[in-house]
Order: sequence, then structure tokens, then C-alpha cells
Amino acid sequence: MNTFFDYQNEQVANLPLHLRKYIVEQEYDKYTPVNHAVWRYVMRQNYSYLKNVAYYPYIPGLKKAGLTIEKIPSLQEINNALTAINWGAVTVDGFIPPAAFMEFQAYRVLVIAADIRQLEHIEYTSAPDIIHESAGHAPIISDTKYNQYLSYLGKIGTKALFSSKDYELYESIRALSILKEMSNVDKEDLAKAEALVLYNQQNLGAPSEMALLSRLQWWSVEYGLIGDINNPKIYGAGLLSSIGESASCMQPEVKKITYTIDALKVGYDITKEQPQLFVTPTFQNLIDVLAQFESTMAYRVGGLESILKAIECKNICTATFSSGIQVSGVFSIVQKNKDNKIKYINTNSPTTLCFNDQFLVGHGPDYHADGFGAPVGQLLGSHKKLEDFTKQDLNEFGLVLEKTVQLNYENGIQVNGKLIGVTFKEDKLILMTFDNCKVTDNEGKTYFEPSWGIYDMAIGDAIISVFNGTADKSIFEDQLYVSPKRTYQQNYTQQDISYQNLFQQIRNYREQNSSVNSLLLLWETLKNEFKEDWLGALEILELAAVDSNKTALANEIRIYLNAHINMYPRFTKLINDGLKIIDTKLKFE
Repeated sequence: MNTFFDYQNEQVANLPLHLRKYIVEQEYDKYTPVNHAVWRYVMRQNYSYLKNVAYYPYIPGLKKAGLTIEKIPSLQEINNALTAINWGAVTVDGFIPPAAFMEFQAYRVLVIAADIRQLEHIEYTSAPDIIHESAGHAPIISDTKYNQYLSYLGKIGTKALFSSKDYELYESIRALSILKEMSNVDKEDLAKAEALVLYNQQNLGAPSEMALLSRLQWWSVEYGLIGDINNPKIYGAGLLSSIGESASCMQPEVKKITYTIDALKVGYDITKEQPQLFVTPTFQNLIDVLAQFESTMAYRVGGLESILKAIECKNICTATFSSGIQVSGVFSIVQKNKDNKIKYINTNSPTTLCFNDQFLVGHGPDYHADGFGAPVGQLLGSHKKLEDFTKQDLNEFGLVLEKTVQLNYENGIQVNGKLIGVTFKEDKLILMTFDNCKVTDNEGKTYFEPSWGIYDMAIGDAIISVFNGTADKSIFEDQLYVSPKRTYQQNYTQQDISYQNLFQQIRNYREQNSSVNSLLLLWETLKNEFKEDWLGALEILELAAVDSNKTALANEIRIYLNAHINMYPRFTKLINDGLKIIDTKLKFE
């Protein structure tokens, strides 16, 4: 595991161990001069357009997040700035599971992909990259209502139940995003990856809580507009970081819809521009809509339907009984009574018991290695819930320690065994422990045999909450999912390295005002050795255009770039957009 750096940021320092496993080093020195040039081009284009349509003042927003137009930011710079608003930032390897992403937000930590898009994907990439994450998310986070929304979204996101198909879709999207950033990728491999994403998107079945929550996040945090529906401003990071879609999204053909809870009914495709966008009048409206959604979640409503969602998840979930005891494991079976209510639940994986999100000593995954089962319901013939029994009540009901007893539930479950222990927490009976115990129901089904060992029975007349993951996160740290497929790292040829060196020399000239003849030398090298280049030509033109001694050089480069448009039509918009900034003498302030 990599050494953990907290960047002297309290939010990052407070991250729990189970989230730290997703963090990777930024390795700032790996960014090439071309990478920095890509950042600079995108940021200059963003400012050119977004200064008029972004919700926040662009340059001040960047400064508040520790960013500049000129170079890729370091994590230390970002954290230094975000400390002022009690947020932090870390770098990760591409897409991470949605639940983990949400939990970082709950801890008020921005997740930033360490990689940056390649030059050939300068306008848009479906892969998360540092342009999208830092230039899109970070500058607006200083808005109090917005960062409250992000944190709230993260907190309920950690509770949201997902389906097993969600993870299949996540893996296919991650694999596709990695392929799309590879040089000379095999077109057949790319086509297969795209087809798999499409298949998984179309075969999700009923969307899970996480899928629905992801839609709300997509139409707000990623692709949201704010203000008047007829003249909205951009705040979504996906739009703010895309120099193509930030312009096209404002066209009339992109339908604008008022943001309500109905946004969760609309799916999305990350590989395409969005055909419609949602406009929220205020950030408070985002919070209000999220509260509506939260009220429907399994962790708020509990019950049979919530347990069924947990079973479909096929991953660790937690069920909270009305007594407060929490059972965390992979749920496999739920038995129902004639009224379609839960009468018995089972896990089939190592399981832990908790109370108030704290591990109950002696009831960890090693002890309950083969799973756990417990009845749910009220005792027959008792006007008092079993969870509310005192020690005196137990004795009066014949439930005496070291005696063989029988408990009969209204739903037909029967528990017969020697009572050897009871556990109380906050005046609630949460656990009863039996030796030589047999658990059956009135239909003849057996749930526990004496030969299986000690029977620990969770107490509760109802399941009041079901949520994703474990109650005590430290218990299952090693079981949290981290994709084995890593993002692609470029292998540079000597030609690539020479191209990078050229960009470094251009940057040196711009920052240090090098000798009079060096700019011409750089231009000669570029046009002779890098025939398809357009970005370096624009950077040299930018320098020549402000020097009255280099008018001839500037004219030559303009002619070259216009010829380039005819020769390489795919560069037309990129070149014209670059020329527009140079010709308007735009000031970045």
C-alpha cells in the first residue's frame, strides 16, 4: 500500500482506513509539458466561454480552489486552498465504485483522478481526469449551499443499496474509459467494450437506489444548470470541463427541464452529449429534492422490500433491528409470514454484529464465519416487545438463565434451547444466546440445529433500516471492492519525448522571455519534425503575436494553421478556437 499523505489537511487526515485504499499518489513529475499544455488550452477555452455562462466567477473560483490557468495543479496546492472551507482532496486511479466516491464526499473530500486526458481527446474524454475533477468540481465548492449539497449527497450515498448488475456496469464503464485513453487502441476491442457498456445499461432491470441516486448526481453535480430556465448558468462539472459541450449545451435543441425528483426517471449515457439538461432554481432546491429521495430509501423505511434489495445486491449490507442491533453480511434468504412480513433472515457470509455502528466484541466475522440467522417479530402471548423486556420481565416470562426455555413467535417461529446469555444496550435487549438450540417454524422448516453450535439470536420485532456496506466500517476493510484493472499509463517513444521537450522550451520562453532568435528556432523545429501539430503552433503564435518584431513569424504561422485546417479537418474547431483567443487578446483575470 502507498504511503498515506494527508497534505496537512484535516479532512484528508480524518479519512478512515477503508477509504485510503483507493487513494493513489498524484506523481506530479509524471505530467509532461504536453500534459500541461493540454491543461492550459482547455482552461483558456473554458475561461473564454464560461466567463459568461458559468454560475461562479471563473478566475476567482479557480483561485479559491488552488488552481490556475497555466499549469496542472498539485494536490498540495488544492488542499491548501480547500482547507479554508473545511474540504480536502485526494487522487485516485480513474473510476472508483460509486459507494466509495459518495463516502469521500461525506467526509468532505473531493476525489480527483490523477490522470489527464491525452492531446487527441482534448475536447472531451469519458474517463475521469484531473481537468474534469479539479477544474469542474473544485472551483464551485466554496459556495456554502453547494458544498452542503455535496456532503449530504455523500452521506446518503454511502447508505444506498446497489444491485449486482450495477457493479457489472461500473466495471464495463471503467474498462471502456481506460481503453479510450490508450494510444493506438484496437478498434475491435473498443467496439466490444462499447457494446458491453450498452448491453449492461440496457439490462440493468429496475434501477437500484444507487442507480437512481447516480442519476440525481449526474443531472446536478455533473450536468446541472442553475437559475432561470430560459437563461440558465452552468455549474455541472461535466459541462464546465468540456470545451465542446459547455458551448453546445446552451443550444435550443438541448431541452431544458426544471429540476425536480422526476430527474431520477431519466437515464444517461456517459459516452454521448446529453440531449436534455435539468435546471435548478437554487442549490437549496437540490437539497430539497435529495431529501425527498432520501425518505424513500431502504435505510429510512426498512421492511421486507429493503431486505429483498439487499439480497439482490449480493454484497455486504446491514440490517438494523428495531432493538438497535445491526447485522452486517451478505444477505441470502428471507422467510415471510402469511401477511407478507419478515419472519426470518439469513446471511451466508462472514457476518458481524454491531450496535450504533460499533462492533459488538465477540461477534465479528471470524466468529460468525458461516453466516447468521435470526427471527423477526413479536412473542406470542406477550403485550410487551421482547426488545423492551427487562431482566425481571425475562424471569417472569420463564426466560431464565441456565434453563432450557422455549420462545414462540406470533409468526410461527419456535426457539428451544438453554439460555446462556442476554445482552442489553441502552435499556434494550438486543441479543439472546442459546446452547443446544433448535429453531423451527410451524410448517416444519428447520432454521438452526443443536449440532451447529451456539445460537446467538438478534432481537427485534421489525427491520427498521437496511443499507449498503457494514455498520462498523473497520471490520470489513479488506473486503471492500477495488477494481483489479488499472488505468493505462503511456509508454513514450523518442519522438514523443522530443515533442514534450519542445513544449517545455515554449513554456520556458513564455515564462522567462528567452533570447530573440529562440522562438523562430522553436517554430522551425516544430513545423519540420511534427507535421500534425496544431497546439504547439498556437502557443508559438500567441507569443509572436504580441511582439512587433515577430510579425512575419506570426503571419507565417497563421498561414500554416489555415492550411492545417484543410489538411486535417478534425482540428478545425480546436485551431479556430485557439485563434479566437489570440485575436481577441483575451485577458485572464
